[in-house]
Amino acid sequence: MNIAILGFGTVGSGVYKIIQNAKRQAQNLHVKHILIRKNKKPDLPEMTDSIDEILNDKDVDVVVEVIGGIEPAHQYIVDALKHKKHVITANKAVIAEYMDEFTRIAAENDAKFYFESSVGGGIPWIQGLERALRVDDVTKIQGIFNGTSNFILDQMHRTGKPFNEVLMEAQQLGYAEADPSADIDGIDVANKLCISVDIAYDLFIKPTAELPIFGIRNITEDDMTHFDKLGMTIKLMGKSHQRGNEFDYMVEPTLYYGDTLEAHTRDNYNLISLIGETIGTLKFMGQGAGQLPTANAVIQDILDIFQGKEHLKREFKSSFKFQPNLTKNDYIVRSEIDCSPLFKGFESELRGDYLLIHNIPVGEMHRLMRKVLQRDESAFMASLPTKKGGAAK
Repeated sequence: MNIAILGFGTVGSGVYKIIQNAKRQAQNLHVKHILIRKNKKPDLPEMTDSIDEILNDKDVDVVVEVIGGIEPAHQYIVDALKHKKHVITANKAVIAEYMDEFTRIAAENDAKFYFESSVGGGIPWIQGLERALRVDDVTKIQGIFNGTSNFILDQMHRTGKPFNEVLMEAQQLGYAEADPSADIDGIDVANKLCISVDIAYDLFIKPTAELPIFGIRNITEDDMTHFDKLGMTIKLMGKSHQRGNEFDYMVEPTLYYGDTLEAHTRDNYNLISLIGETIGTLKFMGQGAGQLPTANAVIQDILDIFQGKEHLKREFKSSFKFQPNLTKNDYIVRSEIDCSPLFKGFESELRGDYLLIHNIPVGEMHRLMRKVLQRDESAFMASLPTKKGGAAK
C-alpha cells in the first residue's frame, strides 16, 4: 500500500519512522511521497513540494494529512478524496470544522476518511466509541482530552510552581506550542469534544464562541493550594450529556476528589470515558499526545483500510437539539470584584476569597461568567463535585 504524507512535522515524521522500521503488519506499507513547504530543501528522496504530483499519482492509495490548521489542509483533504484516495488525518481543528463535508465527499468517491489519531493521540478512543455505539446509545462523554493542560495542572498541583513557570516548562518539553492558546483556553478540548459528540449523537456541531468553554489561563498557585486543602484536584474537562432529544456540551475546569481516576491522571496523559446503556462506564487512558503514540494511531487507520475494516458510518441526521442548560452543577468562583449580585437568582455563599454557587444550569453559569470576565479579566471558575468519589454530574 502506497502512502503520501502531507507535512513532515512531529506526527508526519513519526509516521515515516514507524513505516521505515516496520514490524508486524506495518511491513506492507510504503511511503511514496512526503509533501513539504515550497522552497524548502528536500532531505529525503520521497519529498516534494507539489501537491498535484501526489494527487495525480495513481499508485498512491492513502493520503495522510498532518499539516495541521484549517487551510490548506481542508482543501488538500477534499482534493485527495475527489481523486478517490483514502484520507487519514490527525488534524482535529479541520475535522471539527468540516467533518460533515469530508464524510459526504468520501462516500461520493468510494473513499475512506479516518481520524482515530485526532482525539486522544494513541488512545483507541474513536474506535472504542464506535464499538459502543454498535449496541448502545451513549448518554455521556467526558474526558481529559488535552495532555498539555493536564501536564500544567498536574505540575502546579505537585510542585506548587506558578502557572507561567510550568507553561514555560511545557513549551521546553515540546508539550505546548509557542502560542499555547488552543491548549490553555480550552479550544483544543472543544475540537476533540465536538468530534466525539458528532460520532456519539450522529449530528454535526462546530466549536463556536457561543458554546460553554472556559480554560485554565487564569488559575493561580493560590487556587491550587485552596483546592488541595479541600482535598480536591482540578482538571480541564470536556463533557457532554444526552437526555431525550437534547444534549449539552461544555469545556470547563472541574474539581475531583482524590479517590477518582481523573484526579490521578498525571503529566500529559488523557483519560476519556463514555456511558452506554448496557456497557455502563468505559474509560480509556493513555498518552494523548507525542510523536510515536499519535503516529501509531495513524498507522492503525492505514491498516484498517489495507485490511478492509469498516468504521461506523455517520450521516449527521439526528434530531437532537443543543440545550446548554440541560444539566446543573455547583461552581466555585474567584474574582477581585463582588460578583455575587450577578448570581442573585441562585443560592450562593462566600467562603473566604471564593464564591460558591449552587445548582446553576451550566449554560447560564458560563453566560454569567463571561460578564464577570468583562469586569475582571483574571477571574477563575471551576465546577465542584456533587459527592465523594467524583465530580459534578
